[in-house]
Amino acid sequence: METKEKDTLLIISIIGLLLLGNVSSAVAAQFDSNYSANFTNSTNCESPVTSEAKVKNVIILIPDGCSQSVETLARWYSGKPLELDNMVTGTVSTYSTDSVITDSSSAATAFASGYKTTNGFLSVGPSNCSVLSTLEIPPEELRYRPLATVLEGSKLEGKATGLVATSRVSHATPAAFAAHVDNRDNETEIMKQMVYENIDVVFGGGSSYLTPVADGGKRTDGENLTKILLDRCYQYVDSRDEMMNLTTGRAWGLFASSHMMPDIDRSSLAPEEPSLAEMTEKSIELLSQDKNGFFLMVEGSQVDWANHANDPNYAVTDFLAFDKAVKVAVDFAKKDGNTLVIAFPDHNTGGMTIGSNSDSNYTSTTVEDVIAPLKGMKLSSTGLETKIGTDISSENIKKQLKTWWGIDATDEDITEILKLYNNGKGLSLDYAISEVISRNHTVIGWTTHGHSGDDVPLWAYGPDYLTGHVDNTEIAGYMAKELGFDLNKTNSRLFTEVGEVFSKDNGDGKLDKNEYLLNTTDSSNPVLQIGDAKLPVNTNILIKNDVAHELEGIVVYAPVTGKVYIPSEALSLINGTKKNCVQKTADVV
Repeated sequence: METKEKDTLLIISIIGLLLLGNVSSAVAAQFDSNYSANFTNSTNCESPVTSEAKVKNVIILIPDGCSQSVETLARWYSGKPLELDNMVTGTVSTYSTDSVITDSSSAATAFASGYKTTNGFLSVGPSNCSVLSTLEIPPEELRYRPLATVLEGSKLEGKATGLVATSRVSHATPAAFAAHVDNRDNETEIMKQMVYENIDVVFGGGSSYLTPVADGGKRTDGENLTKILLDRCYQYVDSRDEMMNLTTGRAWGLFASSHMMPDIDRSSLAPEEPSLAEMTEKSIELLSQDKNGFFLMVEGSQVDWANHANDPNYAVTDFLAFDKAVKVAVDFAKKDGNTLVIAFPDHNTGGMTIGSNSDSNYTSTTVEDVIAPLKGMKLSSTGLETKIGTDISSENIKKQLKTWWGIDATDEDITEILKLYNNGKGLSLDYAISEVISRNHTVIGWTTHGHSGDDVPLWAYGPDYLTGHVDNTEIAGYMAKELGFDLNKTNSRLFTEVGEVFSKDNGDGKLDKNEYLLNTTDSSNPVLQIGDAKLPVNTNILIKNDVAHELEGIVVYAPVTGKVYIPSEALSLINGTKKNCVQKTADVV
């Protein structure tokens, strides 16, 4: 068995290097042995600033779903330069494996893992069912394979790790750094993987995905993940005041059962929620206590939703809240001297333009024309929809628009809104209102309620920052290089395909020590069995001889291929050749 294990590990390492390093043009950033040497010589992306400072910490900030137009509008709106204005270094391409127009999950997979994937997938290889004509077909072995992320690599380096978002933390962008699933909507599975990833700090929304349905939550597997967090000695908080009182240690803070409030709505509708800047500052305070450094991802999640709704004030206020979070990160980096800050949108949404073809006098547009309509808006479109409630009469919509948006809507406006809404069969009411009011009462134009495929701006500060045009996949390899690890090796270390090492159960009713079986008796909680060892899927737990060992990575099952992946560390534990430093009695798992 030991000989087979050693031989197979060698094969896996070789396969890992081939799989993860030779995907040709299907993957814009390839991880091969020459990656570090070749990276700064790329014609597309350079690190022009030669610094003697070593990067100890990386903070990546994502204003989800926006473009340069939102930054421009935010500057006009605020009347002063933005923190981001001093950080423009290049542009980023965003396409996915199967579309010129990416979604947030495949985009985040690209800059978290270094690989393009299928829209809807989170840090697993593409399906290969549909691949852009400009790309080569990725190798079969990459299909649905879990892909190691910069967060996971940082953790293996002994660095503290953190995720911050104003969405549910199990939503696409934060999830891509800590989970491996082929459906971004499977948030119960995503949240479980995130809890068992042992991330040091997690702040955002989504507490309902920690608790079972029986307790008012969303979990259908019956597991109470809040209890798991407390058992693992996390501090769990659910309000701004509790978060601000944290001074040290690991912490989860989920401040809403679902998504957090838009920044413009928070003071009136959810004053107990912290701002993005406050969550960022507290995360840095906690993570920076780790002597080995840290990796932190911060997402301004709702700029995207504002642009989906074609709501310019929601977009600009959430973007300005994001800019404040950037300032927090940069201020820390300036004092620290060893922190790299990188910011960029994952994609554009809405296709905002400052100027619209509905305005015949667009060439004489003034600053007041741009800003005045937005300054009267006291709530986001979702907040306005809440105020309208169930009374969608013309009179009530006009009244609420006047009260909360300062808009004197005409009868024609209301007719357009209700036509788009179509008694709930068309656009949602907030989308319908924003589309009509933007068109008829502002000079802001929109091309879509969806995403668009254009490049997005790149902002950076710190030692050896990126410049020029880069593909989103290149950012992951760049961050890993700066933090001193190789994502290639991280993949080999975290994700060993069980069938490459062990034989599948032969069905004789007895599971030999070199055989494996995926037990799906409880379909919500499948368990991988290898000999007398049990490894619950989506956890980092291995149970043997009634002792639970915490692994350095999670067990991932890919239902489409039927393959299961485990950390290579588990192999020696299964064979009894290694003792894990973290052990618990099995009944606490």
